[in-house]
Amino acid sequence: MSTRLGDLVDSLGGELIGDPALTITGIAPLEAAGPSHITFLSNPKLRAAAAGTGAGALILSRAEHEKLAGYACARIISDNPYAYFARTAQYFAALATQPPLPGIHPSASVDAGASVAPSAVIGPLVTIEAGAIVGEHCVIGAGCFIGKDARVGAHTLFYPNVSFLADCHIGERGIVQSGAVIGGDGFGFANDKGRWIKIPQTGGVRIGDDVEIGANTTIDRGALDPTVIEDGVKLDNQIQIAHNCVIGAHTAMAGCVGVAGSAKIGKHCTFGGAAMVLGHLTIADNVHISSGSLVSRSISESGQYTGFYPLAKNADWEKTAAVVRQLDAMRDRVRELEKAVRELTAKDK
Repeated sequence: MSTRLGDLVDSLGGELIGDPALTITGIAPLEAAGPSHITFLSNPKLRAAAAGTGAGALILSRAEHEKLAGYACARIISDNPYAYFARTAQYFAALATQPPLPGIHPSASVDAGASVAPSAVIGPLVTIEAGAIVGEHCVIGAGCFIGKDARVGAHTLFYPNVSFLADCHIGERGIVQSGAVIGGDGFGFANDKGRWIKIPQTGGVRIGDDVEIGANTTIDRGALDPTVIEDGVKLDNQIQIAHNCVIGAHTAMAGCVGVAGSAKIGKHCTFGGAAMVLGHLTIADNVHISSGSLVSRSISESGQYTGFYPLAKNADWEKTAAVVRQLDAMRDRVRELEKAVRELTAKDK
């Protein structure tokens, strides 16, 4: 798991100041790094810690490079140190990973009508139904289910026990974590005199390239048209995407976000943990929703949106709630007072 610092920079770019022959064995935090480690500085508040780090190499911006006088070892200057750190982590992970051997495990059940690329890895107890296509260099972990006419793009990884149901498609370089269910029925029912009539969910799910889906996340199939997850979307664990939603390219959602049916979310949006979006809403590109917020109306302008009361002691919260319940009456009284003031002002004139 070691590499020459020069080889790392040749692979990832950036400007190296220091010895390219320095051997780097891994990444470590500023406080814990030693002479064979590389670390990074992306927050100016940690400048003092960076000056005192024992790391052999430091990733930082040009602005920080000019301000940081105390650190005397090798430096890699990058426009985005945090992104460079992420790619460095990928670099070392690749060094440590032993690629699995292509082939289909004897216990897997692959229908004769399915197509599995010779370079794919199909783990134990996997089921692949008729018409399904698994692309080159895919890795399908133990216990996964790939349904009829589903398609899995090249270099996509399914961790164990993923359910990828009929007529679901995912593009290249996808990652789907364990327990995810893609293509379950959308929640569609018609009410007839108090009884619920199920609406068959016949649309699929269409997922683009470079999408990551977290553990136990669920993406429902559409009622007629498919549910769509565009390129580069990142979904954390335990997220619910309901039927016929559209999630725009490179949008990211933290854990426990819920998006109700037919919501359309733009590109490059972010959603904090446990944020909720009501159905049939439209959210513009570059919208950022704070954790725990409820989006109850469409949003047409980019920006940061927050919709919750700050945390307070319970007694204080109850007092605030009591005031909120009286706002209508208070508004009426204010209007009456304003009217009285106008009348008195008019008399004085």
